[in-house]
Amino acid sequence: MKLWILRHGEAQAHARTDAERNLTEHGRAEVLRSAAQLIGQPLSAIIASPYVRAQQTAHLVRKALGFEPDIRTVPWLTPEGNPLQVLENLDSDDNVLLVSHQPLVGSLISVAQHGHQRQPEPMHTASLAELEGDFPLAGLMSLVSVKNP
Repeated sequence: MKLWILRHGEAQAHARTDAERNLTEHGRAEVLRSAAQLIGQPLSAIIASPYVRAQQTAHLVRKALGFEPDIRTVPWLTPEGNPLQVLENLDSDDNVLLVSHQPLVGSLISVAQHGHQRQPEPMHTASLAELEGDFPLAGLMSLVSVKNP
């Protein structure tokens, strides 16, 4: 199984609520550079946070890749989500792209690799991490790469 974790692109500093922050033009450009890293990869699903900036990121990637299936929006990919819950929800999916936020993405990479959150991966806006493993279980995945746009 391959798991790609993409942090949303740069977003506006302010909005009515954190969940309503939109991507900036710079953020959109960052996302497109990261999406280019996914060309030719065997994605089976794009799963995204319901926050506006993550949805915008996921839709930009979907369009750039010509990915046919709909984006799955889930409540467990918000910034304060639980990395163990994320891994539990992936048990039936192979080759998935998750679009989410810090601090969740950094903690999720750490839990997937090490089984704990003590070494969260620093993830800049639109950074793309690639992990591999037989199963999406804590401590059983290997970090292949982290690419910054």
